[in-house]
Amino acid sequence: MKNILLAVAGLNPQVITEALYALLHEGRTVDAIHVITTRTGREKILARLLTPAGGVFAEFRQEFCPDIAIQFGPENIHVLQRPDGRELDDIVTDEDNEILLETCLGLTFEFTSQPGTAVFFLVAGGRKTMTSCMSLAAQLYGRPQDRIYHVLVSPEFESCPDFWYPPRESVSLTLYDRKHEPVLKETRYAAIHLITIPFVSVRDRLDRGLLDRPRPPADLMQSLVRDAPRLLTVDLAAGKIVYGAVELDMHPARLALYAFFTGLKLRCKLDQPCHNCTACFIEATEALGNDEITELYRHIIGGCRLKEMSDTGIARLSRENFNSYKSKIRQDILGRFGQTHVKELEIAAVGGKPDTRFGLMLDRGRIRMEE
Repeated sequence: MKNILLAVAGLNPQVITEALYALLHEGRTVDAIHVITTRTGREKILARLLTPAGGVFAEFRQEFCPDIAIQFGPENIHVLQRPDGRELDDIVTDEDNEILLETCLGLTFEFTSQPGTAVFFLVAGGRKTMTSCMSLAAQLYGRPQDRIYHVLVSPEFESCPDFWYPPRESVSLTLYDRKHEPVLKETRYAAIHLITIPFVSVRDRLDRGLLDRPRPPADLMQSLVRDAPRLLTVDLAAGKIVYGAVELDMHPARLALYAFFTGLKLRCKLDQPCHNCTACFIEATEALGNDEITELYRHIIGGCRLKEMSDTGIARLSRENFNSYKSKIRQDILGRFGQTHVKELEIAAVGGKPDTRFGLMLDRGRIRMEE
């Protein structure tokens, strides 16, 4: 069995050698290491851990596992990149986090698709969102032989940039006590604990057709929701929509517009199933400046005045911001409910310009509105 350590790391790559140290002391070997990080994180790794002269990783191997070949070089550092190839220096926006999640899912899918391997997911490094994304990837694609690990290090050594692992021959390091006063302490007093984090994998419950390539989490999660037919609930008081067993918190302005079109569907008087009927669809001009949207928005926010009440916001819809709101609603739905359900949940358009009309395709019998 080939063991692959897949780690997330920020500006403290010490977690990699700390985890290796703990794994070896529990009798577990590692055959390859892959690290997901930012551009600045890679610089930290190359500056100390993987230097041209060898670095801390080479010293660790020489001291603890000279006879074990561990594949770990610059090519195993996976730097987060935007679609245009620019590398991320940090994870600060929703778009950055999407890139992180996509990278975690892609590498997890790749390594867990290889027979004869076990993946050790190390979630001790980097921002909290890195831990969350890696853990989610493990839950979606992990197998019985895979593990999620965290490492706990003695607090006084944890923040020391010169502590990478306890060497066989103890050395003195300058640490800082609770009063931030420098103190010398021997590394033999450092303790590293490897924590196995239990997780429930849903891989075996996913539709087989979804395991041909990495998929967005929403697509994978929707395949687990098998209660049919799914109902759509627009909950104005809670500021969310619910489809099946999955909830989506929606921005008040977008929810007001979505609730408006939901209301059009529910008020349809035709005595027949909807199917592909578009009788309740309206032209964009009928939504622009519609008082019902304004009242829905006020109801959702509870009387608070937000910037969307300005002359260019939800209360004063123009064709441009109508299209913008509609597009953002679609993105919300796609990100939460997956590609499979976008067509029936989005504010859909039918007909060519200038006769385009808009509405919901979902059958009104499967829609509920809660105020």
